[in-house]
Amino acid sequence: MQFAPATYYAQKTRPESARRRTDEVLRLEIQRVYDASLDGVYGAKKVWKELKRESRVVARCTVERLMKDMGLSGVQKGRRYKVTTKGDDSLHRPSDLVDRQFVADAPNRLWVADLTYVKSHSGWVYVAFIIDVFSRAIVGWQVSNSLRSDLAIDALEMAIFARGDDLEGLIHHSDRGVQYLSIRYSERLHDAGAVASVGSRGDSYDNAMAESFNSLYKSELIYRKGPWRHVEHVEWATLNYVDWFNHRRIHESLDYVPPVEFEAHYYDTNGSESLPV
Repeated sequence: MQFAPATYYAQKTRPESARRRTDEVLRLEIQRVYDASLDGVYGAKKVWKELKRESRVVARCTVERLMKDMGLSGVQKGRRYKVTTKGDDSLHRPSDLVDRQFVADAPNRLWVADLTYVKSHSGWVYVAFIIDVFSRAIVGWQVSNSLRSDLAIDALEMAIFARGDDLEGLIHHSDRGVQYLSIRYSERLHDAGAVASVGSRGDSYDNAMAESFNSLYKSELIYRKGPWRHVEHVEWATLNYVDWFNHRRIHESLDYVPPVEFEAHYYDTNGSESLPV
């Protein structure tokens, strides 16, 4: 190669640049945060936000550059559908009290509920979730190999147990599925002081927040961690996902804090005793 020997020896003896030393430290921190996000859920923006939460001052463009060099990328939400809503026009249907406005000013003001599905080697597995709109916390969930109403009711019982049996003023919103229109489900809501609300137009936008969560759950867990063997396999993975989602996953809509932390701040600010999630 045609260059002066002095250039070669100068390069060999030149100390490592400050940027390169900083990059090597940052690579370790980025890998740690990325691995902690359910083994690679976070993209560059959330990794950057998590580092900021840990008081690690770094530019977002630096995180993006290093993650690209490291071959790391976050989860992209996909859209795959299987019909889990079985409507029955003969059943009494409560009014739509939400009208696609998924906002709440405190915990236990508005819950949204929905079912989704997982394909396993032993057949379809169905998962029911109940989400608190205020904090995006998963307050109730259940896994089953059947779409019978017990699936939704068991998720509701978990939510009521976690949040307390007195839920006066709570609006519980769902789609038109027969699981949510059953007499047992309606009576349990009434006993807890909650009011049922059902989407009026019968499409996914009527229950958009729950639908969005289902898409997130499948993108972050189901599509990445399969194939799934049976209902118990899905149940155990969902248990761990719910714990991570509530206690450690940061959410853009919550100013990049986890649901439990968001609710704790609300109760601290308003002088109330927090409820477990």
